[in-house]
Amino acid sequence: MSDTISITLNGEPRQTSATTIAALVRELELEPQKVAVERNREIVPRSTLENAKLAEGDALEIVHFVGGGDHQDASKKDTWKVAGRTFTSRLIVGTGKYKDFEQNAAAVEASGAEIVTVAVRRVNVTDPKAPMLTDFIDPKKITYLPNTAGCFNADDAIRTLRLAREAGGWDLVKLEVLGEARTLYPNMRETLEATEVLAKEGFKPMVYCVDDPIAAKQLEDAGAVAIMPLGAPIGSGLGIQNQVTIRLIVEGASVPVLVDAGVGTASDAAVGMELGCDGILMNTAIAEAKDPIRMARAMKLAVEGGREAYLAGRMAVRKYADPSSPLAGLI
Repeated sequence: MSDTISITLNGEPRQTSATTIAALVRELELEPQKVAVERNREIVPRSTLENAKLAEGDALEIVHFVGGGDHQDASKKDTWKVAGRTFTSRLIVGTGKYKDFEQNAAAVEASGAEIVTVAVRRVNVTDPKAPMLTDFIDPKKITYLPNTAGCFNADDAIRTLRLAREAGGWDLVKLEVLGEARTLYPNMRETLEATEVLAKEGFKPMVYCVDDPIAAKQLEDAGAVAIMPLGAPIGSGLGIQNQVTIRLIVEGASVPVLVDAGVGTASDAAVGMELGCDGILMNTAIAEAKDPIRMARAMKLAVEGGREAYLAGRMAVRKYADPSSPLAGLI
């Protein structure tokens, strides 16, 4: 009689002699406390992995977080809140497209960001000792914001975030449900459905959406804790294309509004903040800069400068010139 059973692991057939899920994880040279497991489309709580028996034909997904500091004084008055949590930095950065985790960590530090978005991907069972994002960016110091990058329907997004919660325990998440691969525009019907389900399950979704004030209000009513309209297509670097609708979303929202996607350079970030947004989320603008660390510092300053300008209140726009120096007494 064979001592092995046949299972499907991360989409691939596998033979294993492990009798429990915890034993399988160790067979892969992984640590059970650092992964999340789904068996037959059901989350297996980490606390039960030692006693969770494996059976012939089981289909398992084992995931962890992958990449997709210089903190400000906590006493600073100009903070912002999301889902009851207070942050001082208004810049959120992604963790993809960097040449390695070291560069990613250095950029996060230079940006002053307190939140980073992270993708949830299958564990590489062929190289379980490969470096992990958590080895370079400490989730005890930087808030991880699991996202659903690459999900094209509500069901996949919900499954992904359930696994993310099991892997890290975080309920503050970033939801994005894409419509198609060319534009990466959000599918708002699927996004709204996923928002409703996640909110009912206790998640606090920050939601990527179109720059539409009506859709933004619908998401807020469905349980979104932050509205994240795109400035331009993801990764395009085009800057904020429709300042009017972003401003309308800000004016109508009772939850934080953050521009998500499309920022290309520091002036784009400043514009978003000058419109009254609570923050800016970006990845490509920093990661694909010729000098990512320097660009991260530039983005930090741009977000701070834009926020200061918004709070100061800009001058009125005039049709004609208005001299700075008085004309009375002119020689």
